[in-house]
Amino acid sequence: MRLLLLEDDIDYKQSIKEYLESLNYTVDDFEDGEEALSAIYENKYHILILDIRVPKLNGYELVKILRQENNTTPVIYITSLTDINNLSLGYELGCNDYIKKPFSPKELKYRIEQLIKLFYGNNDKILTLHSGFSYDIVKQVLYNKEKVVALTQKEQEVVFCLISSKNQFVSMETLRSEVWEDRYICESDIRVCIKKIRDKTAKDFICNQRGIGYKIVTQE
Repeated sequence: MRLLLLEDDIDYKQSIKEYLESLNYTVDDFEDGEEALSAIYENKYHILILDIRVPKLNGYELVKILRQENNTTPVIYITSLTDINNLSLGYELGCNDYIKKPFSPKELKYRIEQLIKLFYGNNDKILTLHSGFSYDIVKQVLYNKEKVVALTQKEQEVVFCLISSKNQFVSMETLRSEVWEDRYICESDIRVCIKKIRDKTAKDFICNQRGIGYKIVTQE
């Protein structure tokens, strides 16, 4: 799972990031709202963790813009603001949860897991695939029955991208953008990566449709 963290206290931001990465989340961190908003436009995030009082574009303004553009990515505010009017404003703008500073890292962990359950999967966070395969959407681990399928970092990212697209075909351009972050890579190199995943799983583990893209079928 890829998370965005917006926090202008550098030390505090770093400690949160390191903790979340220890839980196997991918975390992009920012110190001002404009940079965070640009990143949201360029990448797919599964949860946004936002401080409210940050430079250039505050957490309220950022969420207001996203919701006006029909971006429904779950939002957790982390803030020292406790006034009921501040809390109400956040929920009215479209946030999904609040955590009051200072907080225990485990509290953030549980809040994130709760949003994952609500937005991205079933209660045990394990998606059932075909032919005995399953996928842990939090740990981003693929299993063949109960055995972990050994994937490289890029192969893991491709599998995660396809599974998180919820049975929709993903184009070459989307894979290039989300997995290779728009760095130049030939379509043949992407196909090689897909082939290697199939070699480690099954020939039909990743479906493809010429001219449209690839997908991994999940059972809801």
